[in-house]
Amino acid sequence: MSQNPFLIAPADLAEDLGRSGLSIIDASWYLPAQNRFGRPEFDAGHIPGAVFFDQDEIVDPDSNLPHTLPSPDVFAAAVGDLGVSETDTIVVYDGVGLFTAPRVWWLLRTFGAKDVRVLDGGFPAWLEAGLPVETGAVSPVAVTFAASFDRGAVASLDEVKAAVAKGRPQIADARPAGRFAGEAPEPRAGVRAGHMPGAFNVPFTALSQDGRLKSAAALRAIFAEAGIDPEAPVVTSCGSGVTAAVINLALESLGNRQSALYDGSWTEWGSACDTPIETGR
Repeated sequence: MSQNPFLIAPADLAEDLGRSGLSIIDASWYLPAQNRFGRPEFDAGHIPGAVFFDQDEIVDPDSNLPHTLPSPDVFAAAVGDLGVSETDTIVVYDGVGLFTAPRVWWLLRTFGAKDVRVLDGGFPAWLEAGLPVETGAVSPVAVTFAASFDRGAVASLDEVKAAVAKGRPQIADARPAGRFAGEAPEPRAGVRAGHMPGAFNVPFTALSQDGRLKSAAALRAIFAEAGIDPEAPVVTSCGSGVTAAVINLALESLGNRQSALYDGSWTEWGSACDTPIETGR
């Protein structure tokens, strides 16, 4: 049994399959370069009872930014239609291990769900354990998801501008080192390369091994090496607000309840004409 209250092991989830009040969500989403597609893979095989959360569809329909946080009403309607209630025990997983599931973990908690876990190792660990798989599309029975928005979980553009100007709270950028340094181009057209002045680089891939979140001791060492105090407030960022949530999961796992996610992330910051940018490591 995992000691981390935000994780659940495949064997433990398997014991609970079919239990009333348990909801399972496949949160798989992929970058174009990965040449993988979440919904077709879900239809080809998923954990029994799971539903598919489309991270390109459950967004703010009026935003021109990717993956923008929807309103509480939009989120509640979409997740309720998936048969998920805020009172459920909700387990989220993805097809890589620890890649996009934390974003939906963060979304659910931001909108009021109290008991949300990430499957440790994701779908690859489930398959490795030889656990059962279902195929085909699903037709969930809609329920009510009563959303309550945690405004403190989200950092706005103005709040991040203020953090850069003041030098606090800390900003942790989950992008790869090359993109953080401005040495690698951004994948989205029109987005400048580099990072926010004073930000620290914590590539999300450094926080896991074999699709599993690293130990508390290892996480503390990673944050220390990056220059981050994991006990103090942190604003997380990435390319579009998805993998930043891996840092939020790691911080919360260490007991930090003062982390907020910059939803616009680098796509918004790097596209603006009045935001300062630094390069180098």
